[in-house]
Amino acid sequence: MKRILIVKVTSLGDIVQALPVIADIKRAFPGVQVDWAADEAFAEVVHWSQSVDRVLCAPLRRFKKARRWADFKAIAASIGDLRAYRYDFILDIQGVYKSAIIAFLARSSRRFGYQSKDLGERGAAFAYSGRFGPRPLGNAWQGMRISVGEVLGYQPEGPSIYDLKLPEADTAPFGTAEVGDAPVAALFHATSKDDKKWPVDHWAEVGNELVRRGFRIVLPWGSAGERAEAEAISAKVPGSAVLPQMSVTEIARMIDACALVIGTDTGFVHVAHALQKRTVMIFVATSPSHFGIEAPFRSISIGDGHSVPPVSEALRAIDYVHMDPATAGSAAHPAAAV
Repeated sequence: MKRILIVKVTSLGDIVQALPVIADIKRAFPGVQVDWAADEAFAEVVHWSQSVDRVLCAPLRRFKKARRWADFKAIAASIGDLRAYRYDFILDIQGVYKSAIIAFLARSSRRFGYQSKDLGERGAAFAYSGRFGPRPLGNAWQGMRISVGEVLGYQPEGPSIYDLKLPEADTAPFGTAEVGDAPVAALFHATSKDDKKWPVDHWAEVGNELVRRGFRIVLPWGSAGERAEAEAISAKVPGSAVLPQMSVTEIARMIDACALVIGTDTGFVHVAHALQKRTVMIFVATSPSHFGIEAPFRSISIGDGHSVPPVSEALRAIDYVHMDPATAGSAAHPAAAV
């Protein structure tokens, strides 16, 4: 086994949670080269991994939106990089048309993808010479590790290894916001869909409790609407700071400087988990058992995915991720914390 190509083109949280597949492969096959194909919009995230040997990217999302000639030329040029090597295996762990096209264009006789019922777009099946086994029950992230291991002939062992190293920067991690010496808690209130939001008053109640516990609260945002919501929460939490607009990598650096991250089911909360921060993920309209995070006494998911979790559940989760595992005892199991 010399070289493998992973195809996972989007999105932030999905790419971050797929990165442990690389550590599994390299543990099973020492010396193997692992390349990764991603949309240009998320290529910087893959570059955070110290285990990826080559990152291949093209502006697929941008071309779909704007249909610009320059983006089309960039996509065409990227095909040469994609075909520079012959791969022993190509593993499409995305399962949509654009990932299947990438898998088809790359050079290999062994292209694997999901079974038709597990594909995001069933037409993607044209690209594959083989299929992963039935999708494992439970967490999607562990399922990816299992599916790849079945194809390559090994069993993934132990917790997920993300192996991230963020680029260094001269700027302060919180931009122009003054946070002082207090531990910082970031509240990721923004979501991709309105039905995944947690109420502003709930965020304010949690924020005020954290202030009482000695934390400084910061509120990131990415759009005008998200900024307005951040300001609404900040107005109810004395001493909190609405952060300046930041790039993806700048937000990741900010997360790495935090003592606690609380957020809805969104990509940056997965980043916090991968960076081994104390993390609470709140589920309102998506499945915590399928998309959630969990690490003993460090990360936990709350909510049933069908209703709005109460503030009391979030506070119990915060207590849980701050427990000392040496003294917590059996009562501190996540099932007892939520």
